[in-house]
Amino acid sequence: MLKTLTPEMRTVHTVEALRRIVRGWKQDGLTVGLVPTMGALHDGHLSLVRAALRTMDRVIVSIFVNPTQFDNPADLGSYPRTGDEDARMLAEAGTHLLYAPTVDEMYPPGFATRISAGGVAEGLCGAHRPGHFDGVATVVCKLFLQSQADAAFFGEKDFQQVHVVRRMAADLDIPIRVVACPTRREADGLAMSSRNRRLAGAGERDRAGVLPAALTDAARDIAAGRPVGAVLAATRARLLQAGFADIEYLELRRDADLAPLSEQGGQPARLLAAGRVGTVRLIDNVPVGSPGDRPAQG
Repeated sequence: MLKTLTPEMRTVHTVEALRRIVRGWKQDGLTVGLVPTMGALHDGHLSLVRAALRTMDRVIVSIFVNPTQFDNPADLGSYPRTGDEDARMLAEAGTHLLYAPTVDEMYPPGFATRISAGGVAEGLCGAHRPGHFDGVATVVCKLFLQSQADAAFFGEKDFQQVHVVRRMAADLDIPIRVVACPTRREADGLAMSSRNRRLAGAGERDRAGVLPAALTDAARDIAAGRPVGAVLAATRARLLQAGFADIEYLELRRDADLAPLSEQGGQPARLLAAGRVGTVRLIDNVPVGSPGDRPAQG
């Protein structure tokens, strides 16, 4: 069990305890924000906490490594778990409540219901991780209903996930606002991710840093009018030459609904990619805007 490290932040492990606290907040007329995470926290997660604290009276952070969204048991087993350090970081950030349920609390004996995510869940990560977004939609739906939060905060690094969560909440009439926050990046542009700590040494870390640079250059070329197919082919070759083991996808999609695009056509678009450096799967995306646009760093 994770422990509370300061009096200012409480930690609960059950739905009953979570709802009891939230009920008291709502009786006092306070707004409630939720930041769902799987732990192994970094400044990208903390930026979501800060965004929630700016607009909500009370902020809950959930930590739950959700087994139903992993298509590879080895990936689930190797996912980093840093519970006490996570609790310390959240307390220092000003989090009001840490919700850390067990697997049995989230999926009790006899659990038999699962959300089937379609539409925006198809293609991209959905095509390469069968069942992944079904697991994401199911656990996030449960977290929304358990917490009864007014707003939930997600990072744009997982851009397709944001679309899936928004679609799920709208389709199931869950009264919650889904807020997408900008991707936080390392000094070299690499999107912050819990998986980055699994990169083996400086060599893999340097190769991973090519991804945001390549996407940024490709987005600039597409915005300048170069043929999308040629840009994507050159970018794929650049990543493979840099040492990526494979490129799962590299696609231009419409920002609003993830519809595939063969040309930007002046509309808001997003360039999305997934690939592997060693055994580590990396995803990233950049908006396709005016020439010279670069991902924010730091």
